[in-house]
Parts: sequence; C-alpha cells; structure tokens
Amino acid sequence: MEFAHLSDVHLGGWKDKKLTTLGLQAFETAIKLCIENKLDFILIAGDLFNTAIPPIDIVKDTARILKKVNDHGIPVYAIPGSHDFSAAGKTMLDVFEEAGLLINVMKYKNKNELDFVIDKKTGVKLAGFYGKKGGLEKFELKDINKINLEKEDGFKIFLFHTGIYEFMPLDLKEKMESSPRSMLPKNFSYYGGGHIHYIFNHKEQKSLIAFPGALFPNSFKELEEFKTGGMYIADDKFNLKYIPITTKIVHCINIEANNKTPEEVTHEIVSNADGIEDKIVLIRIHGELASGKISDINFVHIYELLSKAYVILRNTTKLQSRDYDQIKVSEKSIEELETELLAAADLTSLENEHFERFAQTLMHTLNLEKLDGEKNASFEDRVIKEANSLFEIEL
Repeated sequence: MEFAHLSDVHLGGWKDKKLTTLGLQAFETAIKLCIENKLDFILIAGDLFNTAIPPIDIVKDTARILKKVNDHGIPVYAIPGSHDFSAAGKTMLDVFEEAGLLINVMKYKNKNELDFVIDKKTGVKLAGFYGKKGGLEKFELKDINKINLEKEDGFKIFLFHTGIYEFMPLDLKEKMESSPRSMLPKNFSYYGGGHIHYIFNHKEQKSLIAFPGALFPNSFKELEEFKTGGMYIADDKFNLKYIPITTKIVHCINIEANNKTPEEVTHEIVSNADGIEDKIVLIRIHGELASGKISDINFVHIYELLSKAYVILRNTTKLQSRDYDQIKVSEKSIEELETELLAAADLTSLENEHFERFAQTLMHTLNLEKLDGEKNASFEDRVIKEANSLFEIEL
C-alpha cells in the first residue's frame, strides 16, 4: 500500500498571476505523479486553497485536476486548513465532496467525538481535525473525546493542520501557535501534518509523524529558502520518500548595499543576472546606501535587462538610505504583526481567557477581500455573516 501526503497547496495564494499559475502547475504535477505511481490514495492536510471562497477560475482548474485522479480510481482525503476554512464554518471542500471529487475526513460520530472514514480498497481508517485562524483549533481538539479513535485497531491515519510544539523549528516556536504532541490521539500509524511550512518527519515506535511543507512556496522568503515545494510518498511499512515538485528554477540575487551608491547597486544586480531566462528571479537588497535614495536604484533599467526572466520579485525591506529617513516596512506577514500587537496589548482586565485568539480571528474575518465579480451587497453580507458567527448571533 502506498499513498501521497500533500499539504498547504494554497491555490490562488499569489497576487502575481504567473506565480498563481505555477501553484496550479505544481498541484497538477503532484497529482500526475500519484497517477503514474498508481498510488492507493492521496492525503491533503489542509489549505488546499488560500481562502475559504477562492476565485471561480481557481475552483474550475482544481475541479479539473481532481477529476483526473478521480477518473483513475484514486480517492483524495482532505481536511480544511486555517486558510480554506472560514469562521462561519464554510469550506470549498464541502462543495468538492458533494461533487464526489474528494472526501473531508473530519467527521463527527457524536458531539465532541470524531468518526473514521474507511478507504474501501485498503481498509485504512482515516480521521482528521481542521485548522482555524490564529491556532484556535487547539482549544477544540483538546476537548475531543479520543477514546474511540485510540481503541480502534488496524492501520490508522490522522490528518491535522497545526504545529506540534516539540517538533517546531526554533525560529517558529515564538511566532506561531502550536499544540503539544500529547494533543493528538494515540495509537495511530501515520500522522499527516500541515500548516507549518517546513519539511519534517519523526518516527516513533509504532507510528510516523510527517510534515511535507508547502507544495509550492507561498512567499518571497519561502522561494528564497526552499526554492521549491514537494510531497511525501509513504507506505504501510513506514517507508517515507520526499518528492520535490519543481516548476521553475529560482535565481537569487542577494546584494549587500553598505557604503555603495544606487548606481553601484544597479550595476551589481545586472552583473549577477546571467542565465536568468525563464527563471523566478529574486532580488534582495539590504544594508545602508552611502548616498542617494532607494528610489535612485534604476529598477526600470534592471527590469528591462532581466526581461527574459519568468517573473521578478524584489525585497528592499532591510535597505536604508544614509541621506534620507526611510519608512521602515516590516518583512513579517500581516498575521504575525497582528499577533505581536495583540500580545503587546494589556488584556489582563478581560475575563475571557481566549479573547486574544478571538480577536485574531475577528481581524482575519474583517480583512476578507472582495472576490472577482462579487457585488458590494453580497460581499458585505458575507463579511457580516462570518462576523456574526463569531459572536454566535443568528439573523
């Protein structure tokens, strides 16, 4: 028995259309490999989409790709992640499940008690738990009655979308919410993790915990650090193989600008641009210019000379000018900045111990973007409904 483990596909996550296309290509390539290897089933551990209601073109392409694997008799088992699950309890995965293209394995047997989904071909038993904004899922997972899950025999798989504190990289432990290893139900054969964009696996006595990371990098930093994404292929003997999914080669240009003029920085970027044809070019400039403004760097000229690149991204958040006061823009994500602001606020007088998590989720809800073609009235109604669900208001 062999199966694939994907996570954090984040379809539609890039604003740049070319990078959005690469995300879809990575997903289609992964599915094609699953078909070619005649795998028994596919796991998606959350965040198939980057938002609960993705653009219609993304939905259409995803349906087309899932239909291919469905036509080859390979079932897809998934859970909603923190991005593709809304505060109102809605997820596009339910639409795809209704269409027979995948199965959401987060099923309830009774209140606070999860049930199994059984794969017809292999007899493998699957259960899972969704991810929520701000790591709120850990409070619900803690209260789940896990006795029936732990007593069941056979090869069992548990999908989850949260970081496990004991296995988190040091640089992420202070930035992201996580749960202890003890939060997961015991006695499962394979624990398929998502949410944390790093590649990791840990073998225990009779089980395996794995995080495949993002299928396609979802930020400048991830492109710079990982260059590509990938998935795991595993079997019932606890063998695990990481399969990189490469769409385009990443070419990094890292310029240290200390004591250099804008003209010198421009020249250094251009001189490091050999062999960039059809590649993702990342330009990171950091340090303090000897003179002039950051805007004096001739990016128009640079972009003209690098026009054969597939796409060009630049990052100047750590670049300063000696002659001018620059507005400092944090390299952190909006989610990380909001978390820091809440942590710095004085919430000691509030009775609700989970207010900080509630506030994070509310901010995410109020930060929803209008969809392509969506009318103002429909957009406002959607935001209001999701906000009302947080306050448990029924209209």
